[in-house]
Amino acid sequence: MDTQKEALRRIISTLANKNEELHNFLEAVDSTLVGLQVRGQQQEDSCKVMTDLEAELEQLSCALHEKGEELRDIIKDEKCRKEAELQRQLSEGKFALESCEELLEFANQTLSINNEEEFLMAAKEIKERVTMAPAFRLTTRPAVSENMTQFTVDFTAEGEGLRRLHFLPVPKPPEIDVSRCVLRDNNITVVWRMPAEGSGESISGPVKCYELQYRKTNQKNSVKMVEKACWEKVCDITETQFTLSGLKFDSAFVVFRVRAKNKTAAGEFSESVAMETKAFNFGFDSSTAHAELKVHGDTVTWDPQRVKGHDPRLRCKDVKSSRSATPSPNKTSGNRGGRDRFAGESYTVLGDQEMIGGCHYWELRLVADWKSFSVGVAYRSSLGRFDQLGKSTGSWCLHASQWLQNALAAKHNNRVKTLEWLALQQVGIYCDYDNGDLVFIDVERLRLLHSFKTKFVQALVPAFTVWCGGLTVLTGLQVPSFMENFLSTNRSLSDLSQ
Repeated sequence: MDTQKEALRRIISTLANKNEELHNFLEAVDSTLVGLQVRGQQQEDSCKVMTDLEAELEQLSCALHEKGEELRDIIKDEKCRKEAELQRQLSEGKFALESCEELLEFANQTLSINNEEEFLMAAKEIKERVTMAPAFRLTTRPAVSENMTQFTVDFTAEGEGLRRLHFLPVPKPPEIDVSRCVLRDNNITVVWRMPAEGSGESISGPVKCYELQYRKTNQKNSVKMVEKACWEKVCDITETQFTLSGLKFDSAFVVFRVRAKNKTAAGEFSESVAMETKAFNFGFDSSTAHAELKVHGDTVTWDPQRVKGHDPRLRCKDVKSSRSATPSPNKTSGNRGGRDRFAGESYTVLGDQEMIGGCHYWELRLVADWKSFSVGVAYRSSLGRFDQLGKSTGSWCLHASQWLQNALAAKHNNRVKTLEWLALQQVGIYCDYDNGDLVFIDVERLRLLHSFKTKFVQALVPAFTVWCGGLTVLTGLQVPSFMENFLSTNRSLSDLSQ
């Protein structure tokens, strides 16, 4: 009986899967059929194509008309130039002819002179006038010809080109080259190629630019499901690669697709490609924040106005008497309750995500005029309500202070190691849980501040202490490439190591 029921259940499961598959198939067919039957849209598309064609033909006609006008102007200018040159020669020739005829008449009259002295004088004058006569200095060849055949127009090649006109093909979908894509330092370089690349002109036609789209997702198998989702766009890319920089990796994957565009149309998108983006993401656990700490998004600031009174260190009253109302950390027992805030002078807030293995990296940026902060990691269960970071076996931190005097130190298990002072603005924290490495980096100077070497035995959480100032935490960061230099450098271990 049980065997038959189990067999029947398998049959029912198979039928249910087949039923769902058929439903999806029918929906796809119906959707395709509806798309084909939307004649209004088809007519709209055809009208647009016709309008574009008419516009292109009009541009060709205008270009031909402009070229014709240009050639007409050239012919007219050449005709006018030749006419002017010939008119000048004609005028000079007429003047030379008149001068020559006058001299000829004077020479004939001279032949009839009988007085030898007068004859010699007239002959000498004729000789001088002949030497200077315009007729003997005039070129008796036309400066230009009437031939204008050099301006004959031959549009044979252009006509052949026009007869070879065809519709501009829509570019084919590019192919994303996953092997050449690079993911590094929260930057992603996406590389793609067009089909038939390297074999002459692409069969897709000329490409003017590309459009890259990307979207974050937590499911790798949802690549095909995000087609209708919102995509971030990068347009007018002229190269076959693009680098997206400054990304926050707050999802498991980033999905990419790209399409090519020609002069008037965009082609289909490429196959979507998902790239895994590993990073540590967390926020502040506001339920743990000290009453005088204000948590707003990824920023925490010290805000004494949130509670009655101010920090004793900023009052003009006696410090010791002011602190008398604060419970002593030595008198507290037990661990801080999950819903209880830090109190007293701890000014602490914890992160809301635990680390139980792997490598993690995050950064913090300090607000202007900060006075004191601590940053590190801790076992959540090891901190009481009034505990301060670095004063227990379950917390490690870097402490910096600009209050009264500048100080920078590493703290763990109530032991302090004084460090060289640096004016910090951005600190990077690297935690390799499995190898027991906790490293603090001055990000601006790429300088090692301090490193702990230990063995973590419980889940860790990021921990922060802020007094008189504030900080912003940057998460969703890959372990940066510059960490390789610090991790590969042979350095001595801290004397605070467990």
